[in-house]
Amino acid sequence: MVAFRYRGTTATGEIRQGMIEAPSQQAALARVRGLGLTPIEATEAQGKAEDRSTAGGVRLNAAGRQAVANALGELSVLLGAGLTLDRALTVCTENIQRPDLVTAFEAMGRKVKEGAPLSRAMAESPGLFPQMASAMAESGEANGRLDSALSRLAETLDRAEALRQTISSAMVYPILLMTVAIGVILLMLLFVIPQFEDLFEGAGAQLPFMSRAVMATSQGLRAYGLVGLAGLAVAGFALNHWLRRPAIADVVDRLVLQLPQLGRTIKEAETARFARVLGSLVDGGVPLPQALAIARRSIGNRHMGAAVARVAASLKEGGGLTRPLASTGVFPPMALSFLRTGEETAQLGLMLTRLADVLDRNVRTAVERLVTILTPAITVMMAAMVATVIAAIMSAILGFNDLALAP
Repeated sequence: MVAFRYRGTTATGEIRQGMIEAPSQQAALARVRGLGLTPIEATEAQGKAEDRSTAGGVRLNAAGRQAVANALGELSVLLGAGLTLDRALTVCTENIQRPDLVTAFEAMGRKVKEGAPLSRAMAESPGLFPQMASAMAESGEANGRLDSALSRLAETLDRAEALRQTISSAMVYPILLMTVAIGVILLMLLFVIPQFEDLFEGAGAQLPFMSRAVMATSQGLRAYGLVGLAGLAVAGFALNHWLRRPAIADVVDRLVLQLPQLGRTIKEAETARFARVLGSLVDGGVPLPQALAIARRSIGNRHMGAAVARVAASLKEGGGLTRPLASTGVFPPMALSFLRTGEETAQLGLMLTRLADVLDRNVRTAVERLVTILTPAITVMMAAMVATVIAAIMSAILGFNDLALAP
């Protein structure tokens, strides 16, 4: 898929612009028509759509992403206080502590002073904002409530970062435990087992099978360990390159959603992010077909994203959303229930936001439950492996003593 920058007019003559993904320019123009717009142009943006967030520009860590969310929240407050956009950007930039972010926001400020809308300046800052950020800013520019749009964007980024940090923090202890256990096993195989080789030399087949297997593993690891490590690195690099191919990635993403428990958690996490962005756009006055196409960019799973893209391309103005999304079969039943309630009560934006809150809590609970199960499982597994090595050595020693005492 290629990213295209489009411009089009509504039925009332209002000009709309933004980003859209399509395999060709003709397909992009067709998708613009599907949004209820009369297309003016669709020009190819630089790079692939999926690479725009990481191609060059600023490289953000957790602290950087939080700083961007804080800066956008401050910018919304300044705009709400009546400052002009260029002045608000200047004040906001002066309060940023990170030099790389200061440079990026200064560049945005120069573009705004030259007459570019904020949404375009954000889209032309690779790596600084997620793809849906410029679209949410564009919705605020379209309805004259940029401060509210930026406030919703800041809240969305803040919640996404909080969830990311929750998952990362929960996985620290299991990863640390596994690292220590693997280190202990390698220490025994590389340094402890060799101390007994001279003792057992000549025993050969008289040793227990487990003892011979452990000693052979130790010898193989010492002889071919570096070669095996290099082979694993090459294989990992090749596998990563292979998995990045769009056709393969689509298949993998579809299979991941079918995994027990993990697939459900991934579905809920993706749906929560999608619902929060879509709710913000709907509350900002963006037409539903266009909002759906924009919110689709927030979905990381290719299979789910493709399903939403098909719905966005086929959805007509005034049409319902629940039925076509239900037909894709990729969204949790709870999400469809919230959507149906929102459409029936004309509170779709509110119900989408509540859905995102509920799913975020479910994801946190699922991650905590997974870590609760994973930690003792890793402990038992690694303890069993260490016990196996020790048992193999002890059985060899006892068997060797029996052979020595035999008449």
